[in-house]
Amino acid sequence: MAQNSETIETLNDLILINNDRIAGYEKAEAEAGELENDLRAMFHNLAEESRRNVLDLQGHVTHLGGEPATGTMLSGKLYRVWMDIRATFTSDNRRAVLENAEMGEDAAKKAYEEALKSEELPADVRQLILSQYTAVQAAHDTLKTDRDRQRDVSKYPLTT
Repeated sequence: MAQNSETIETLNDLILINNDRIAGYEKAEAEAGELENDLRAMFHNLAEESRRNVLDLQGHVTHLGGEPATGTMLSGKLYRVWMDIRATFTSDNRRAVLENAEMGEDAAKKAYEEALKSEELPADVRQLILSQYTAVQAAHDTLKTDRDRQRDVSKYPLTT
């Protein structure tokens, strides 16, 4: 039963980090300007991916006899507050929005890496976590690549 308890705790941590991702991507989607349809679509898709992750993780928690976590992690709340403050100073900066999203993915990657360190995970749970981690890593890499392509427009005001 201790193994189930540890596995449930690990899965619930991942549920919370995915809830953070959902909130962060919804915020990023709202921050992206009207003309940033590509960013808004990407953030929308990543939020949907996180929702699917949550559903899969919740199913495993329930199957193991646990109660799925709800809400977000404290670190996610602090991240969103920081993102709100930063947005005030860097509005209309595509690079800043991508940097914020990438920072959120750094936290998600770390949570998945910690989960995968557990030697007590059943094979099916480990496979689920590994599959989701691969997708999180891909999202991070996409955000990083897109961010690196952007010129920091805060250094180039639109008016003279």
